[in-house]
Amino acid sequence: MDIQGKICVITGAASGIGRALCLAFKHAGAAEVVCVDMNGEGVAETAEMVGGAAFTVDVSNEDQIKKMIDTVEREIGPIDLFWSNAGIAVGGGMETPNADWQRVWEVNVMSHVWAARHLVPLMAARGGGYLLNTASAAGLLNQIGSASYGVTKHAAVGLAEWIAMTHGDEGIKVSVLCPQAVRTEMTRGHEDHVAAIDGMMEPEPVAQICIEAIKEETFLILPHEEVREYMKNKVADYDRWIGGMRKLNRRFGDKKM
Repeated sequence: MDIQGKICVITGAASGIGRALCLAFKHAGAAEVVCVDMNGEGVAETAEMVGGAAFTVDVSNEDQIKKMIDTVEREIGPIDLFWSNAGIAVGGGMETPNADWQRVWEVNVMSHVWAARHLVPLMAARGGGYLLNTASAAGLLNQIGSASYGVTKHAAVGLAEWIAMTHGDEGIKVSVLCPQAVRTEMTRGHEDHVAAIDGMMEPEPVAQICIEAIKEETFLILPHEEVREYMKNKVADYDRWIGGMRKLNRRFGDKKM
């Protein structure tokens, strides 16, 4: 897809990858960049930077997502590209409280479901559109120190695959972003965590990689190329890969996300 002249919506837009994506889309010639976040002050700042609209939305609430989509479609125009970028992380294993599991599930997975539920019929009826979901390398390789993050990011990747194979013939393009560590509020103070073992990228180059991937309509976006080799190792010898992950767990397992 060529971003030029398109109406683009980005969630998690108040900072980090989301803000960098908004700026990149504006620079690429988007007709309108719609900035969405539950941080009202931060998303207003991003919207001012790109001359776009700001919506304060909690993406763990389907009604709020639907209302935002309906408002954009009615008052701004048909959404060409929707980036479901917002995400959260909670450290811990099975002992993580149910309320935390539920919150992480709703933000990291169900927000993508709800956006697709309300947008796919609209996009298909007008010949197509683009859905992009931010997952994580954790969605391909799992996450030392956070069961809920690893599980939900796997689900986010699986959902993106399902949408692509089920609705691709209706003109729905899908990409999923799976970076390792990126310098954002989520990773602040965790520069020595396992996710940063191959280095921590800045949000701006990640956004530029995403713009190129959208032009090529690439499904899997991997800013850290090492992840592709880790995936190959995983499927080549699963038992050996699990052994390697256990070593990483011994090294990093006591570090909280």
